[in-house]
Amino acid sequence: MLHRILRSLLASLLLVATMAGQRVEVEEFILENGMKFLLIPREGDPNVAAGWISKFGSVNERPGVTGVAHLFEHMMFKGTHVIGTKDVERDLAIIEELDSLRAQIQSQRADLLEKQRLGLIEDPDDPANRSAEHSALIARFDALLEAQRELVVKDEFSQIYTTNGGSGMNAGTTNDFTIYFINVPSNKLELWFWMESDRLASPVFREFYAERDVVREERRLRTDSTPTGKLDEQLESMFWQSSPYGWPVIGWPSDLNAITRAEAMEFFDTYYAPNNLVAALVGDFDVEELKALARKYFGRLARGARPPGAVRTREVEQQAEQRLTGRAETRPQASIRFHTVPDAHVDEPALIVLSAILNGRTGRLYKSLVLEQQVAVQAGAGVDGRKYDGSFQAFGVAAPGSQPEDVEKALLAELELMGREPVGERELQKVKNQQLAGDFRKLQSKFGLMLQLLTYEALGDWRNINVFSERIQAVKPEDIQRVAKRYFTDTNRTVALYYTKEGAGPPRGRRPGRLPEGDPR
Repeated sequence: MLHRILRSLLASLLLVATMAGQRVEVEEFILENGMKFLLIPREGDPNVAAGWISKFGSVNERPGVTGVAHLFEHMMFKGTHVIGTKDVERDLAIIEELDSLRAQIQSQRADLLEKQRLGLIEDPDDPANRSAEHSALIARFDALLEAQRELVVKDEFSQIYTTNGGSGMNAGTTNDFTIYFINVPSNKLELWFWMESDRLASPVFREFYAERDVVREERRLRTDSTPTGKLDEQLESMFWQSSPYGWPVIGWPSDLNAITRAEAMEFFDTYYAPNNLVAALVGDFDVEELKALARKYFGRLARGARPPGAVRTREVEQQAEQRLTGRAETRPQASIRFHTVPDAHVDEPALIVLSAILNGRTGRLYKSLVLEQQVAVQAGAGVDGRKYDGSFQAFGVAAPGSQPEDVEKALLAELELMGREPVGERELQKVKNQQLAGDFRKLQSKFGLMLQLLTYEALGDWRNINVFSERIQAVKPEDIQRVAKRYFTDTNRTVALYYTKEGAGPPRGRRPGRLPEGDPR
C-alpha cells in the first residue's frame, strides 16, 4: 500500500513539474482596425492550424431575430463577389429583387398572422388562406430562387481549399461565439489570408432565403424529431428566466420564418467587424511574414462603426424551485440543474473539480446510483461556464423498476453530501491528476491549441490557458464544500423528470436537458 501511495505521489509531482514547463507562449498583435492575432510558431510539420472567431453567439441576439448567429455560420460558406458565382452582377441583381419581394410577402403574411390571432384562420402558412397577390409574389420569388441556383458554383469555397491541401474545414456556433477553422499547408498560408479576409470584406449572402429553409430543416432534425428535443428546449427556456441564454442557438421557428437579409446584415456589420474578431494560427510559419500577410489582407477591413457592447440583460436570482415533468420516447430519467458562475469566475475551479469527483465510471454518482443503490443505469454531472452566466447539472437514467423520482432523491443525497463532508485528499488528488493530464494532452495538438486559444479569448482572455490548470490544482476540500453549500440550494435548482411515453417504442437513453460535457477547454 505504501509503495502504491509513493508511486502515485511521485507520478503527481512529475506531472506537475512537466506541466509547469508547458506554459503557452503566444505572439499577440492587433491591427489598426482592432482585429487581434494570436500566433504560436512550431517548426516541423509543414502544416498550420488556422482559425478565427467572432464574439457573436445567440446570447447577442434579440427577440424576433433569434438564430441569426447560427444562420451566419451557414452563409459564410456561400462565397464572395469572386467565389461561388458564374455572374456576380446578375447574382447581386437577383438578391436585390428577392429582398424587395420578401418585404411584400412579409406584408401579406402579416395580414394572415393577424387573422390567426383573431381566430379567423388556423394556419397562416396554409396556401389556401393566401390571396391571389400573395400567391403570385411567392411564385415570382421561387422563380428567382431557381434562377439564382443556376448561377451558383456549389461549394466552390471549400473546393478551393481542398484542391490546395486544406483539410478539416468547419465552423460552429455556440451561445457566446461563432468559430471558423481549417488546417492548411504552410506554403498555402497566403491563400488562407486571402480567402478568409475576402469572405469578410465582400460577402455575398446568396441563397439567403433558401438557406433559412435548410436551417429550419436542421432544427426539425435536431429538436422537433428527437425523443426529448422539445422538452429539452422548454427546460432550457425555463431555467434561464431573464438571460438571453434562454433561447435556442438554432433560433425559434417563428423567427427563422421571418428574418430578412437586411436584418442579418445589421448584425454582420456589428459583430463581424474586425474589432470583434480574433484569429489564431499554430504551426510552421515565420512570424514576421505572417504579420505582413495579416496587414495586407485583414488590414483592409474597416473597423465597425458601432462597437459591439456587452450583453445587458443578466439572469435574475431564482426565488423558488422549478420543476418540469414530461413524457417522451426515452428511458425514465431525472436531471437537477443549478445556477452557478460564468467562465473564469473564482468559484469555477472548485465546481469543475466537484463535477469530476461526481462524474465518470469511477465517480461518486455512478458508484452510488448504479453500482450500490442500483436505481440508475447511467449517472453523471457537468459544469457549463458561459461568458455571462453558468450552470451545474447532475443527471441519472433510471434502472428497470426505478422511477425518475428515485433517481432525483439519490442525486440530491450525493449533492448534499458534497457540502456536508470534506473530500478525502486521495480522491481529490486523483481527479486533479486526471484534469492535469487532460490539459497537458490538449496542448500537444496544434489544432486543439488553436481552438483553445480562440475560445478562451472569446470568453474573456486567452491568457487563462496558462493559469487554468494551476487554479484547478489549488482547489482544497473546503473550497468544494463552500461552493456546494452556496449553489446547491432548493431555491436555486431546476428539476426535470422524464417518463416514458405510453405506447412508445423501445426507450432511448437520452439525457434530459443540456448536459455540458465537462469544461469546454
